[in-house]
Amino acid sequence: MNSAASLLADGVKLHQAGRLADAETIYRRILAALPDQFDCLHLLGLIFLQRGQYPQALQQIETALRREPDNASALNNRGMALKALNRLDEALASYERALAVQPDHPEALSNRGNVLQLLRRYEEAAASYDRAVAARPDYVEAWLNRGDALKELRRFEQALASYARALVLQPNSLQAHANRGGVLYELGRLDEALAACDRAVAIAPDLAQAHANRGNVLGGLRRYDEALASYERALVLQPALADVHYNRGNMLCELRRFDEAVASYDRALALRPDHAPAHYNRGNALHLLRRFDEALTSYDRALALRPDYAEAAANRGVTHHDLQRDEQALADYQRALALRPDFADVHYNEAMCRLVLGDFARGWPKHEWRWQTEHLQKSRRDFLQPLWRGSDVAGKTVFLHAEQGLGDTIQFCRYAPLVAERGARVVLEVQRPLQALMRTLPGDLRVIARGDPLPDFDLHCPLLSLPLAFGTLLESVPSATPYLAATAGKACLWRERLGDHDRPRVGLVWAGNPRKELPGANRIDGQRSIAFAQFSPLFELSRCAFYSLQKGDDAVAQLRVSGWRHAIVDWTDDLHDFSDTAALIENLDLIISVDTSVAHLAGALGKPFWLLNRYNTCWRWLREREDSPWYPSARLFRQDQAGAWEPVIARVAAALRHRIADWRPPERSKN
Repeated sequence: MNSAASLLADGVKLHQAGRLADAETIYRRILAALPDQFDCLHLLGLIFLQRGQYPQALQQIETALRREPDNASALNNRGMALKALNRLDEALASYERALAVQPDHPEALSNRGNVLQLLRRYEEAAASYDRAVAARPDYVEAWLNRGDALKELRRFEQALASYARALVLQPNSLQAHANRGGVLYELGRLDEALAACDRAVAIAPDLAQAHANRGNVLGGLRRYDEALASYERALVLQPALADVHYNRGNMLCELRRFDEAVASYDRALALRPDHAPAHYNRGNALHLLRRFDEALTSYDRALALRPDYAEAAANRGVTHHDLQRDEQALADYQRALALRPDFADVHYNEAMCRLVLGDFARGWPKHEWRWQTEHLQKSRRDFLQPLWRGSDVAGKTVFLHAEQGLGDTIQFCRYAPLVAERGARVVLEVQRPLQALMRTLPGDLRVIARGDPLPDFDLHCPLLSLPLAFGTLLESVPSATPYLAATAGKACLWRERLGDHDRPRVGLVWAGNPRKELPGANRIDGQRSIAFAQFSPLFELSRCAFYSLQKGDDAVAQLRVSGWRHAIVDWTDDLHDFSDTAALIENLDLIISVDTSVAHLAGALGKPFWLLNRYNTCWRWLREREDSPWYPSARLFRQDQAGAWEPVIARVAAALRHRIADWRPPERSKN
């Protein structure tokens, strides 16, 4: 007996040293002589467990338990084998039996917590870990897993405390640093999260997931180039990580490298064809590349995998809208809203679709959802005074305030005199470059600039809510122009500067304002703007005098390096605000402009203007029209296909040639 005990002690030493084969040999020698020896039966099962031979481990440990049914350690190890075999309910029962025998068994408590986490019973898991660390305060693994359970419960501060305790016990714990970084990321404490990820990378520089986690945090910090580098390092170490290819694609989208993003999503999907978000974001990238039919295919795949994917249904609608398939777009929006009735962006996109179809009765109410969208809710202004919706305002002060772009303000300021006609005292707040111009509106209005102190008022209304307040329908658009004017003094100065009016004078605008502060604005600007050189067919019409109305450093730089710069007069350095631009326009015969604020200004002044309109037209220009109910002096030249400006410019050149043929110099004023 003493020799068997000594031999068992030798086997345990070898086992603890990791020499499993040698330990197994000794255990089997003992069992050959003593077949019922519990420790050897149990320890042999533990060797199978360590080797990943889970069926053999379970069989061997159950053989041992027939000798000692109430051995807590064996019951704990049986639970581990059952867990590895994904027999979770049986594993949980085995841990419960162990704890009935030894209630403070730390390993059984921790392992019970692990199974409860897999069963998504996070509250019970956290309680089990609490008991484990109470039984063994230096139990690092239990502290770590406790943090994971608390993270799933979104009890992030408690999770952080658990990871902090693990790091006190084991300062170089990779799991603690990595998981702590994940919690800090969830809390928005991104700088701390990055420090935790950096520590994880320092501990395990060749661990792909550590670099991937660091990329996630850098993406949250909008350090997209660095995030991309972290993802690429992760993929060098482990090329088959589908989620990292996916996140790399997201960073490439942020960097507007859409072709590369599509390729990255493709690699993710080759590894995981059922990755619904990769199909969805691939669709977004393809949409931005104007590969609309391919985008639709990607959205369809995402929805096939996840029928409740409201975002995919919504963006499928946007793609159909850009393809002018409005009825299909509306159907997609209804599908998205059935899934998420409060999906503000979809309500807003539905408004755009209905308005472009001229369905103002349903479009304007939906348009109010704009204030709930992510990119506009921060600019919503809430006042104690109520919002005006069209009620009686006689004798009351109504504060009307601009929103969004300069062109929007020019288009919808026409309603301010109409509010005054109802007996209200009107205070109109506009962007400062528009203040002087807006003072030419008819009626008794007080015009202030954004940022000026606000006077007392009774009611307020954003400018783009005024069509709803007035119940504007397509046939009742207040279209009388001009409703703005150039000041006589400035117009006279420009008249003198321009000299003899012996040729048609044409003002040109070729680019909008990217408005980089608004998400998605760069995408729209890329579709509505053209290069200055694309106007060259117009410059071949020598009987015209062309004048730049183009502001903006990037766009003006195109003019100054162009071989056609001699064909156009550029005095825009002298245009300090829109009243200056209005005075110059007053002395021109025609404005040719992309969809930007100068086009609205020309229309508000009653000046003839030709709009170069992108294929997926803005809602205000409606579908399939060459005129505008908002501006009687407008003529629209729309793309026949997305991105195709050359045919548009050719039609404009032909129309301009006819206009020149009929042009006569204006009679000189006798005054």
